[in-house]
Amino acid sequence: MRKFTMAALAGILGGVLLTTQVAGPLVAQESERDSSVYQQLDLFGDIFERIRSQYVEEVEAPELIEAAINGMLSSLDPHSSYLPPEDYEDMRTQTRGEFGGLGIEVTQEDGFVTVVSPIDGTPADAAGVEAGDIITHVDGESLTGLSLDEAVDMMRGPVGTEIIITVVREGEAEPFDLSIIRDTITLTAVRSRLEGDVAVLRVTTFNEQTFDNLEEGLAESIEELGGIDALQGVVLDLRNNPGGLLNQAISVADAFLDQGEIVSTRGRDPEEGERFNASPGDLAEGAPIVVLINAGSASASEIVAGALQDHRRAIVVGTRSFGKGSVQTVIPLRGDGAMRLTTSRYYTPSGRSIQALGISPDILVEQPSQRNGDGTEEEEEDSPPSPFARSEADLRGRLDNDSLTEEDRRLLEEERRRAEEMARLREEDYQLAYALDILRGLSELGRFR
Repeated sequence: MRKFTMAALAGILGGVLLTTQVAGPLVAQESERDSSVYQQLDLFGDIFERIRSQYVEEVEAPELIEAAINGMLSSLDPHSSYLPPEDYEDMRTQTRGEFGGLGIEVTQEDGFVTVVSPIDGTPADAAGVEAGDIITHVDGESLTGLSLDEAVDMMRGPVGTEIIITVVREGEAEPFDLSIIRDTITLTAVRSRLEGDVAVLRVTTFNEQTFDNLEEGLAESIEELGGIDALQGVVLDLRNNPGGLLNQAISVADAFLDQGEIVSTRGRDPEEGERFNASPGDLAEGAPIVVLINAGSASASEIVAGALQDHRRAIVVGTRSFGKGSVQTVIPLRGDGAMRLTTSRYYTPSGRSIQALGISPDILVEQPSQRNGDGTEEEEEDSPPSPFARSEADLRGRLDNDSLTEEDRRLLEEERRRAEEMARLREEDYQLAYALDILRGLSELGRFR
């Protein structure tokens, strides 16, 4: 017994010694880190006081502090920033679907203010702003060296006033100016229409109205067709959609999924990750879906496209998306401002992070350019024959086809009318026409029915 006690005691003493040996350096390292942080904060205080007392012109202390906060957040990533009270209120207004401005979503890449996408039907869209454009000047003043928020502030102004932005665009030899008249931007989150017996749902943004607009628009299209059985398919057009609210992206994806994961988020602490799953019910009742994306499809758009793609619920067509795979949390602060902080990355159901990679389409389809930088129409060499070229049926004195019934003639005429409409659509929107062709081909094969 005595030997056991001594052995146990030796074990305890050894454990204490080991703990002391391990914990000692850890405590010292932590203390050293704290000391370094306090030294840096003292340095900040010294610089702040020197600027206040010795700078060549008098400066306002609140402005200095706000600039320091902005610098700290913007050094993290392009999407973290400080929102002063006015900007915070503007952001909340935008998510409700109406605000004043140009109608563009911008980010900052390598110090350059870059357009993520123009919003449909806005002054920027009408002026010809395109995804990927780099804005270098506003009313002749350079944006070089400004934070993203400062650049956005320069683009704001009273409704009805003109702004001149200077744009650098890939494929254009020289920068050029665009004139835009500021306006109140009223966003219709989803526009719906029928192309034959296909419902086209154009989703322009993910705000508080998006899911309700989509559900209502699809229901109206189905009613116009005479019922769900007449619906040949759905085109979910997410091109140039810069994103928005995460919960709305989840709801839109859920609208067409019966089960399974939609998206997951993971932050610094693994225990704080979230997973969002679909609930039973499919608004399209299994009808085939094509999702259209391009380089202007970002964030929430990529969540929807990625979820439908991974579950093989839709075919994704277009070009690679923007690649914003991070989630920002807006944290209200004292003084009515807020901090927009990147807190996690999101992952598609298969575990893909599309951060800086984007969603790759299942079928790559480029949109042919239809106008030059100066707004003139491009002249194409070796242009294809006109879809309305003359045929035997157009020749005077041709023989009739005596095997056709009146019903056959009616069906042929309807088919010809549809072909002419598709030819027109290819001129206006090649990617959408391609998506419709895919849906009609799937319907003919009966793959989804």
